Amino acid sequence: MKGGERLSRLVQAAAIPAKALGRLVLDALLPPRCLVTNEAVDRPGQLSPAAWRAVDFIAPPLCASCGLPFEVDPGPDAVCGACARKQPAYDRARAVMRYDEGSRSLVLRFKHADRTEATPAFARWMARAGAVQLEACDVIAPVPLHRWRLLRRRYNQAALLAHQLGRLSGKAVVPDLLLRRRNTPSQGRLSRGQRRLNVRGAFAVAPRRSGQVVGASILLIDDVLTTGATLEACARALKRAGAARVEVLTLARAVRPQQG
Repeated sequence: MKGGERLSRLVQAAAIPAKALGRLVLDALLPPRCLVTNEAVDRPGQLSPAAWRAVDFIAPPLCASCGLPFEVDPGPDAVCGACARKQPAYDRARAVMRYDEGSRSLVLRFKHADRTEATPAFARWMARAGAVQLEACDVIAPVPLHRWRLLRRRYNQAALLAHQLGRLSGKAVVPDLLLRRRNTPSQGRLSRGQRRLNVRGAFAVAPRRSGQVVGASILLIDDVLTTGATLEACARALKRAGAARVEVLTLARAVRPQQG
């Protein structure tokens, strides 16, 4: 390499912020990979075209309460059959995508396989899906893990998302607003009724955080809304402690035909 060319490259490198330069070096050593297919992508947390097409992003029309997508538009402020029969303990829920075959591996790798480099991308998606919620909330709080489960998993995926959403929105994030008082069994193989019993009384507001709950609008963050049992248990705990409003924002949600 000639002296002039070498000098030019050094000048160009010097003009790159240290963080960006570090990213370039890391990408050269460990090229970013798609979170699903493991194909090479431009940036960490990106999806390959095939993986992107497989994700079913949720868009209006939606249930005004739980965010269930409707096949046809029933008009403004319409609610689904389940919410018409019984209003959830939370005031409103929104999600980025359907939890199905196209997104399941994406979510599970983030949740259980240390693919935490997806956090910034996921949070950007959630910020778009929950823009109105983020603007209106006073506090962002993740659904907590019990301390023993947190020790085994090493991170709480909901807390990672909450912190990133706080950075994007400028809203306060209180990761220990809620406590998980019991180490409840996994909800994965339980029925809807069993899930509700499993988490009944499992959550409480941390005593030292009670002043941040009274009269506040709380935005609860989790990775997936399935039956809603966990998020409703959290919402009830917050409402008992004096929260004025509790909303829910998740990365994905289950969509069952019978709910429509």
